Amino acid sequence: MKLRGRGIGCNLYGVGYGFNRPDHSAALVEVTDDGSVLIMSGACDMGQGSDTALCQIAAEELGVPYDHVRIISGDSDSTPDALASTASRQTFVSGKAVQLASRDAKNHLLRFCGELNNINEGEQLIVKDNKVFVEGSGEVVMSFPELAKAAHEWGKRFIGFAWYDNTTADVDKETNQGDAYACYIYATQVADVEVDTKTGEVTVLRVGAAHDVGKAINPMMCEQQIEGAIVQGMGYGIMEEIVLDKGITLTPSFSKFLIPTSMDAPIMKTYLIESNEELGPFGAKGVGEGAIIPTAVAIVNAVNDAIGVRIRDLPITPEKIIAALKIRDQMNIGNSETT
Repeated sequence: MKLRGRGIGCNLYGVGYGFNRPDHSAALVEVTDDGSVLIMSGACDMGQGSDTALCQIAAEELGVPYDHVRIISGDSDSTPDALASTASRQTFVSGKAVQLASRDAKNHLLRFCGELNNINEGEQLIVKDNKVFVEGSGEVVMSFPELAKAAHEWGKRFIGFAWYDNTTADVDKETNQGDAYACYIYATQVADVEVDTKTGEVTVLRVGAAHDVGKAINPMMCEQQIEGAIVQGMGYGIMEEIVLDKGITLTPSFSKFLIPTSMDAPIMKTYLIESNEELGPFGAKGVGEGAIIPTAVAIVNAVNDAIGVRIRDLPITPEKIIAALKIRDQMNIGNSETT
């Protein structure tokens, strides 16, 4: 018999190190003489897309096209320190450093632009679509590449630097009250599963995932990171088991330690909730580890909903489900006989 169930998992996750651990990042942004932009950041992109996000942040702050921005990252020989790519922190902390460094370079360039074009000090200059405008009137003063070239030729500053400190005070030692982190990621996932009571096999049919990311710098990357976390969380919940016997690992390879493949992936629907975190770059928080936390919980709750048995030992393998169903049936028989 195949039974279906639905379960919900929720979580919050602190962004950054928290608890008064040093949590900072530095960035250097150079506007070259052709108006293109180079970011120097120690943030290590391990596939999560931080290089892309940092380039987008710089492009938005400077008002230049994304394809005019490049980055050198994670090079301990040449880039300023950004600490580790852990704690879901790089978009939030290094992204803020890049935004502030870009703003620093832009402010110097716009100050020079005003001097170069005899703009009144009371008039505000902005950069948009690779052009310098007088804010309010919409008058185009010059193109951004022309400004960059002039700054280089006149020996004016075209490099910005910023150091952003996200170190957050610990909670009160006596009351345990306070915020241990600068901000939190919130998420809820709902899983639909099908359980074969004859074989104990669990099939995850669908997962809906709503995640508060602050501001999605790159929505597609956010969705991909959440989808990858769902599959990984599914593996944690129902497949991946390290078996030890007298200190010997009996699951030493992927032929025995099973992980999900694309064929196991459920239908996934992601909902990005944008709450606009005031401390983050353009309101962003990030995604990171927070995406994986609710998945196994939702699946386990869905299995419980399907078969009426709570299994508390992960992963919930077919063997554990069959054993739990036998205990449940024996208890039901005993209860009926007593009655």
